[in-house]
Amino acid sequence: MKLLVVEDDRMLLELIRRALTEDGFAVDVASDGEQAEPLAFMNDYDAVILDLVLPGKSGLQLLQQMRREGRTTPTLILTGRRAKQDIVRGLDIGADDYLTKPFDLDELKARIRALVRRGGAQRSEPQLALGGVLLDRRRRQANVDGQPLRMTPKEFALLEYLMMRVDEVVPRSELLEKVWDFHFDPGSNVVDVHVARLRAKLRLANASLRLETVRGIGFTLAVRDAQGQTA
Repeated sequence: MKLLVVEDDRMLLELIRRALTEDGFAVDVASDGEQAEPLAFMNDYDAVILDLVLPGKSGLQLLQQMRREGRTTPTLILTGRRAKQDIVRGLDIGADDYLTKPFDLDELKARIRALVRRGGAQRSEPQLALGGVLLDRRRRQANVDGQPLRMTPKEFALLEYLMMRVDEVVPRSELLEKVWDFHFDPGSNVVDVHVARLRAKLRLANASLRLETVRGIGFTLAVRDAQGQTA
């Protein structure tokens, strides 16, 4: 799952980025409206966290432009303004939720998870089940045939994305974009390392899933039958 965070307070921006990254999200950041605009229109984010008061183009102006041009990305407004009219205006323009500063990071993460769940029919499913593996997307927990499957947040996000694309060849570049963020070097082996670790964990747990490398392209996740063949 990929998020965009737009906040001009650099310390707060980094705090939010770290918290959401630790929660398994890929996070792009921008510190003003002008920097955020191309990101918001070039990328398919699962949610946007948007400060109202920004240098140059304001958060409200950016949100208004997104909605005018048909971008329906779930958006949460962060604001230090507590006046009801400011919040109402943001919601009327098209925000899906809001949070006033100062705020609790756990509440922010919970609200973002809720927005992502509501973002699409498939993504809103609270659980994913495949090949004996059950992912609880709300608790960010997994099990194989009832036994806990211990994963890092990034391994969880990787498996979650591949389970939504089962039997498809998912390019390495797409995983870098959707599970990591645009700061990663396209030549990095970070995807291969995480795939190898996830593959080993699925094998040790006797999951009926096969995570295969498609040379020169990417990876595919499929269900194995009793004889170990791909179904």
